[in-house]
Amino acid sequence: MRFFVNPTEANSVLGMIYKQTANIKDAQILAFGPPMIPGFSANNGVAVTLEDKTGGNLNKFFNIAQDYLKALNKRPEIQKAMTSYNPDYPQYMVDVDVAKCIQAGTTPAAVLSTMQGYYGGLYASNFNAYGKLFRVMIEGNVESRMTKEGLSNIYVRTSDGMSPVNEFVKLHRVYGPSNINRFNLFTSINLTITPNNGYSTGQAIKAVQEVAKQKLPTGYGYEFSGLTRSEAESSNSTALIFVLCIVFVYLILSAQYESYILPLAVVLSIPFGLAGAFIFTNLFGHSNDIYMQISLIMLIGLLSKNAILIVQFALERRKTGMAIKYSAILGAGARLRPILMTSLAMIIGLIPLMFASGVGRNGNQTLGAAAVGGMLIGSAIQIFIVPALFCIFQWLQEKFTPLKFEDEENPEAAAELAQYAHAKKTQETYVNQLDKDENK
Repeated sequence: MRFFVNPTEANSVLGMIYKQTANIKDAQILAFGPPMIPGFSANNGVAVTLEDKTGGNLNKFFNIAQDYLKALNKRPEIQKAMTSYNPDYPQYMVDVDVAKCIQAGTTPAAVLSTMQGYYGGLYASNFNAYGKLFRVMIEGNVESRMTKEGLSNIYVRTSDGMSPVNEFVKLHRVYGPSNINRFNLFTSINLTITPNNGYSTGQAIKAVQEVAKQKLPTGYGYEFSGLTRSEAESSNSTALIFVLCIVFVYLILSAQYESYILPLAVVLSIPFGLAGAFIFTNLFGHSNDIYMQISLIMLIGLLSKNAILIVQFALERRKTGMAIKYSAILGAGARLRPILMTSLAMIIGLIPLMFASGVGRNGNQTLGAAAVGGMLIGSAIQIFIVPALFCIFQWLQEKFTPLKFEDEENPEAAAELAQYAHAKKTQETYVNQLDKDENK
């Protein structure tokens, strides 16, 4: 039995289904949510395929899979780990009496083909109607396929006419798997794993890998499939993306300030905002998924912009000859209002996303909570931390490369200014002397 539930509060609904169906012992109940990307996977959980690389007994393989599932269900990251594979599925084995078939003027292939047509469906022919081609499929009605006594109502052509199929076959009750799956040419068992509330699929994947190292014996392995396979393959690139974001910000600022030290005042202020994103994400019960990672990349750019404004204005005042401490304070004061206005405008605009509802609410809420938390805490802390970082790294920068003030950067202009000051001073002295002479 399978239930498909809406992704909204999916884990809570799944937990309720398992709780209410726990007392049903005559059926195996599997409940899982639909995939995030329709058609890309069969469910919304972590899709794992166990592989028997030894080619051994199916029952032994199933016991190993059961031990693996029990270990997974003990992990806090996993809400439910299960499989639909059943090695004791009730079946009938069809035993065809070949000698009797030949004696009656038919063949075992004809008998089996007749049974396939009535019980499983069989393509017969085509016919044209209304300008279209239709296929003709034969199959017995449901009532004729309910019991094994229905074989007496199915006939096969023989040399003496039509004979019932049960004259040539015998049914034996057996138990075995309904089908045997193959993955990478190995016998496989498909597992469906649902992450627990407060845990992401990435944490569930890590738990799967850790338990596999502990529980799977030699000769048995696992592979991810569906959307989980793509996620596992791309998970290693997530850290690289964040590192590249920080590196590009640092290199661009190094070119702008012509320094490898001063950009650290901007780069080291970014983690405070990212910490705010994680705080709000955990506070509202969301997980670290792709939506939160998008918010983090966005916050790196926005928080860098706020820090750049403070550093740029402080550096301009420092170049006029102002002390480092006072230039940092005045730079932060000059950009306080623009930073607060732009940050608050973004935060207020994202509040509806933070409390979104309806289809896709989980992703929208995660994106909104991470962005709001990062901007709120990051902007509040940056106003104080960036000036302090500017004082530290600007002092270190001037230890290696003394700062050239505006009049030192243009010697010709400085010389002209000195000549003008000297001439003005001479003129003032001459005027004062004339005043003294007139008074005498």
